[in-house]
Amino acid sequence: MGAAMGRIQAGNALSAFGIGFTVPFLYVYVAEVRQLGAFWAMASFIALAVGAVLTLPFAGRAIDRRGPIPVLIAAALTAAVGALALGLATTVATVLLFSVVLGAGQAVMQPALATMIVNCSTPEGRTRAFALQFFMQNLGLGIGGLLGGLLVDVSRPGSFLLLFGIETAMFLVLAAIVTTVRLPEPSGLKESAPKDGAQAGGGLGLLLRHKAMVYLCLLGFVMYFACYGQFESGLTAYGTESGIDPATLGFALAANTGVIVVAQFAVLRFVERASRTKVIALVGLVWTAAWVLAAFAGLVGSGPALAATAFVSTYALFGLGEAMLSPTIAPLVADLAPDGKVGLYNSAFAMVKQIALVVGPLVGVPLGAMLPGPYIAAFAVICLGFSWLALRLGRQLTAAQDRPFAGRRPSRVVAQHTPAADGPAPARTAGAEPVAAGAARGM
Repeated sequence: MGAAMGRIQAGNALSAFGIGFTVPFLYVYVAEVRQLGAFWAMASFIALAVGAVLTLPFAGRAIDRRGPIPVLIAAALTAAVGALALGLATTVATVLLFSVVLGAGQAVMQPALATMIVNCSTPEGRTRAFALQFFMQNLGLGIGGLLGGLLVDVSRPGSFLLLFGIETAMFLVLAAIVTTVRLPEPSGLKESAPKDGAQAGGGLGLLLRHKAMVYLCLLGFVMYFACYGQFESGLTAYGTESGIDPATLGFALAANTGVIVVAQFAVLRFVERASRTKVIALVGLVWTAAWVLAAFAGLVGSGPALAATAFVSTYALFGLGEAMLSPTIAPLVADLAPDGKVGLYNSAFAMVKQIALVVGPLVGVPLGAMLPGPYIAAFAVICLGFSWLALRLGRQLTAAQDRPFAGRRPSRVVAQHTPAADGPAPARTAGAEPVAAGAARGM
């Protein structure tokens, strides 16, 4: 791993570590510590997504025009202001305002980091670079959440200010690290030209005319809606109303993170050798099995022990699917981007994610709580549709985009370091080797 890539991954992990201190406790902070109630606590989560939706349409163009480093620094500083101010907020207006600010900063960091990883990695090592990013994010979130749980005390509002202060410090550290990164000169992204003949130039219209990218965005919406959008909302409501012990919910989330950490690099050999769209289709089947296990946990009279095991296994299977998707979806996003439009494509995909994360709880919570049977059946069918969409996407891709490692042995390194610059050599432009980027988990 080159020096530039190492710094990017370190900054990514530290920022995720900071986010882990606050995200699991934001609901309790707003509802109980600030005594604003459950409604405004839920509204604060929506405000985070609103901030993202408001800024991401402009982020892609800024990244492509000014480069990812200044955009990432501005985003990290914005997130730092939002986090610190949110820790001091006491009214509904200030909580919602600074949730929007925090959400805007965090959201823009994702496509900026992804574009930096593209610039600092070779085509051979890019899949593993994004796998490492996802691994470090989940590890940082898990450790941050664990330590945050040891520090937080609902009876002491100052303990929450400490959590938000740590998050603020981690965003500032990310900004400081990024200032030391020297990116190699970008090279032409010849292989990433869209299959349907879309040309470089233009903005959203270009993207909307690109059939493969439209399919991928639709696929991304379904992915975030049916998986990430249900973790802490609809599936939790379903489990609670089905009699799953609250402690089991904590074990389930831990199992999800644990499987990702353990399986992330174990699945890489398979992911690198297989068709990307077939890997995505397989994930849809894995998630369908997860929803079947969820049905066993809540709808079948299986006894408390078996129900708890099935519920935890549901989250574990979701984690396995995530581990398979992170090195697959992420590199594919910019494989589809024309030359000079990687930031635009990354930002568009990140916005699709944010919209899905808003819609997911709005649909999942009432269904999971009041109509558990239809809820499980509907999302099992949606995951089967996810597999079908993945196979349809395969018809829109070139052979190099769908099977980037076909005919050659995958690299065992993330990036090569060259003495000429503080980072790896730029991607090669000749031949059939794609350029990749992707969006991180809320990744």
